Amino acid sequence: MQGVVEKNTLRGPLPNLQRYDEACAAFSWEAARRQLDGLPGGGLNIAYEALDRHVAAVRGGRLAVRWLGKGGQTKDYTYAQLADLTSRFANVLSGLGVNRGDRVFVLAGRIPELYVAVLGALKHRCVVSPLFSAFGPEPIATRLRIGDGMAVVTTDGLYRKKLAPIRASIPSLRHVLVVPEEEGAALPPDTLDLRALIEQCSADYRIGPTDPEDPALLHFTSGTTGKPKGAVHVHEAVVAHHVTGKLALDLHPEDVFWCTADPGWVTGTSYGIISPLTNGISMIVDEADFDADRWYSILAQE
Repeated sequence: MQGVVEKNTLRGPLPNLQRYDEACAAFSWEAARRQLDGLPGGGLNIAYEALDRHVAAVRGGRLAVRWLGKGGQTKDYTYAQLADLTSRFANVLSGLGVNRGDRVFVLAGRIPELYVAVLGALKHRCVVSPLFSAFGPEPIATRLRIGDGMAVVTTDGLYRKKLAPIRASIPSLRHVLVVPEEEGAALPPDTLDLRALIEQCSADYRIGPTDPEDPALLHFTSGTTGKPKGAVHVHEAVVAHHVTGKLALDLHPEDVFWCTADPGWVTGTSYGIISPLTNGISMIVDEADFDADRWYSILAQE
């Protein structure tokens, strides 16, 4: 039939969604929720569903993220390694006095520390707000003020260019954790070395009781039609992230998936971090900006 594309199932598993009408008739959010594990002892935490439950099910050795640096470097992270790093970051926050419900902002390009910070802060039951790194100082300041940002994870270059000029105007901001863009570079004054803190902290961390309605993510509108508005997403949102990844994106555990959306926008968080990991797949993260030849090369090689 003209205009209809049939999925070729000969080279892989059957689609998760085969008969749309039947799936719609049988669908329930209760059944979707049962696809996830929930915290031991009750509750629901996004980071646990994305990482720790796979480790508990002896899937920790699976590749979670293949990071492609803009300078040509490649780093692989298993589910167990990400679980370890995010637990260390949760302990970093605890040591700084950042507590449940406090707002942690992440201003960075697609570097590994962005993903560690987002998921580690969710483990610690903070409210996390990833910011688009191309924002200028004033859009960043506006969002930090609206969101009462207590801590920011960023790079030394972005801090000097965009955050240092407006830091004094954000009374809620207590901690700036910085990733050096060059090895051995001196950190800006009144900032903390994120990598050193993570290395010093223990990977022994127990996620506290998390109610499904506890706030988890703070996303902002673009601000193109006025002052940006913040939308809070709760931990229960992981149910929709997971099941839409499974049904709409047809994610299977053996898949390699690449979401090109920046985590500074809701799609890049929902389907560039949470949904791929809850579905247990291996995802590609490319640090570099769009380049057609580079993207075709990644598609061919990865």
